[in-house]
Amino acid sequence: MASDPYETLGVKRDATQDQIRSAYRKLAKKLHPDLNPGDKQAEDRFKSITAAYDLLGDPDKRARFDRGEIDESGAERPQERFYRDFQGAGEHPYGGQASFEDFGDIGDIFGGLFGQRAGARGNTGFRMRGADARYSLTIDFLEAVNGATKRITLPDGATLDVTIPPGTEDGQVLRLRGKGGEGVGGGAAGDALITITVRPHPFFARKGDDIDIELPVTLAEAVLGARLDVPTPSGPVRMSVPKGSNTGTRLRLKGKGITRASGKSGDEYVTLKVMLPEKPDAELEEFVRRWSEGQTQNPRAAMER
Repeated sequence: MASDPYETLGVKRDATQDQIRSAYRKLAKKLHPDLNPGDKQAEDRFKSITAAYDLLGDPDKRARFDRGEIDESGAERPQERFYRDFQGAGEHPYGGQASFEDFGDIGDIFGGLFGQRAGARGNTGFRMRGADARYSLTIDFLEAVNGATKRITLPDGATLDVTIPPGTEDGQVLRLRGKGGEGVGGGAAGDALITITVRPHPFFARKGDDIDIELPVTLAEAVLGARLDVPTPSGPVRMSVPKGSNTGTRLRLKGKGITRASGKSGDEYVTLKVMLPEKPDAELEEFVRRWSEGQTQNPRAAMER
């Protein structure tokens, strides 16, 4: 029997959708198979939390589960729903004081009930929606930011092309409708649910729809100012470094962050890091010795009491 999805994600039954999403992402980052190679227990737990999030992360499915219309695996509970549909408010379906006379012809009752069930089944048997199929896909940072098309191989050897929308986030679940298991008796096919893991980038970091980057600059560029090419997810951009810049100076490249499908874009924030020459420089050392202003400067004055 599947475990309770609320317990699986470690959230209360009255948790908000944001709390459920946050709990899932936290667990997914910890248990993802790519981060736990060969760990069968972590893989099984990852599958469990993904199944739980598939149920609770969808408000409609969550509401149906809370009402008892579907079970922990998302499967229908037809017998329980059948009884409830014909039950009087607040009464057991077979309880109460009513007599057969209250219902008229008993043949009409049973004929109607079995007729409805037969109609739901149709000529080919019981109709049931196909099961959802769950996959995981790891992509590069720039593929998540700019969008891409990736191909995954299914267990039966078939392939499935997955469109990664621009701005896709780590832990996001993409839904490909009708790409899951086949339906039964003419029922609709299930969906393919793909959990995305985004690999870290060597120098870009994402914060919401903004991008942070630390840019090394030479002492000359910091002192005299410069125009430099700065990497962005869409390619290098020329940026001005003001004269007298320090390590920690933060500059903004407007609109060079994450661009959503809606067209809205974040910004890229560039933090400067002043770098001295890797090898000792005798000329620089001699200048500093003769630089009187440098001898009197106290950059730690604010820290002194």
